[in-house]
Amino acid sequence: GDDNSGRKVITFSCCRMPPSHQLNHTRLLEYLKYTLDQYVENDYTVVYFHYGLKSLNKPSLKWLQTAYKEFDRKYVSRIFDLLFQFYSVLPSMIFKSLLTIPFSFPRYKKNLKALYVVHPTNFIKILWNIFKPLISHKFGKKVTYLNYLSDLKEHLKYDQLNIPQEVIRHDENLRGKQKGKLPPVVKVPPPRPPLPTQQFGVSLQYIKDKNRGELIPPVMMETVSYLKRKGLQVEGLFRRSASIQTIKDVQKLYNQGKSVNFDDYHDIHIPAVILKTFLRELPQPLLTFECYDHILGITSVESSLRVTRCKQIIQGLPEHNYVVLKYLICFLHMVSQESIYNRMTASSLACVFGVNLVWPSKGTASLSALVPLNLFTELLIDFYTNVFNSRKVPGE
Repeated sequence: GDDNSGRKVITFSCCRMPPSHQLNHTRLLEYLKYTLDQYVENDYTVVYFHYGLKSLNKPSLKWLQTAYKEFDRKYVSRIFDLLFQFYSVLPSMIFKSLLTIPFSFPRYKKNLKALYVVHPTNFIKILWNIFKPLISHKFGKKVTYLNYLSDLKEHLKYDQLNIPQEVIRHDENLRGKQKGKLPPVVKVPPPRPPLPTQQFGVSLQYIKDKNRGELIPPVMMETVSYLKRKGLQVEGLFRRSASIQTIKDVQKLYNQGKSVNFDDYHDIHIPAVILKTFLRELPQPLLTFECYDHILGITSVESSLRVTRCKQIIQGLPEHNYVVLKYLICFLHMVSQESIYNRMTASSLACVFGVNLVWPSKGTASLSALVPLNLFTELLIDFYTNVFNSRKVPGE
């Protein structure tokens, strides 16, 4: 899923850890590395569900030390600092020795923007206070303790999370103990109709109808135009996040039909995040639900035929979607041409935009789907001229 800033969310559920003697810890480590590999180049968030961690399924200190060494230069070992603390039976002297290990990869470490610890025990909180002086203040600000699952809704898209039933039942029990009874069912009010000037969370057709038939949504045209003028050579463009409140404020201005001057915010990453947010909040993805399975099949196509296959898939898009996609990919191709300055190659851009261009009609894209989604997007960007050269669009 995503958090409220559009950053990818990685979850870790202790209750799903099998007994240590049944677990292949080598494979677990490989899976952790593979999972983080999908995200560490961009800003991301971790949600740690502590419930279910017991002496029976607690990894050994030796495995934790091995994991720590494996996550060098690319992975965020600060997560493991906290995990060392969470495996709360270790003596304090071990903690001190582990926490003094030097860190030599600040560029990757800082891409972890938030760590939410759900259902922390009092012992964890005590340990955190003890070892907090040994952890950088900057990283400490990224850690948030959440006593209940409902608290997550303030920070990320809760409905997208795959939360184990054991954790949900534990949460209900905690609330029941607090109030003496299970929480009542909260009635959700019906959604409000969109404003005539709404741009986020409404269809492309709705925006077109409210903007005199213009095919390119205003928010998209303005963000792309601004980034073309001032952002093409900015290092890490689209990788960095921005203030959640600022993003909400800008969205509100657009939805109310008010003008937005990005110069007022003095942050080039704000229009970049707004563009990603617009795509992500479309009711139907730009590449449509119908194309999802076809896109997943791109990896089974012979390498020399993949560009042709991409071309075939997008030829089947509705005209409006095709026009908007062509406009976007043309811009991303321009960004990739400046990768010597911005470090955003077609591959890097695909990692950011792939999951924002298409997703399944139910749930979110699985981890295994990321490879074909990103590959398809990379091909669109790299071979933009070839892929989009045969279908004319209005105005050309």
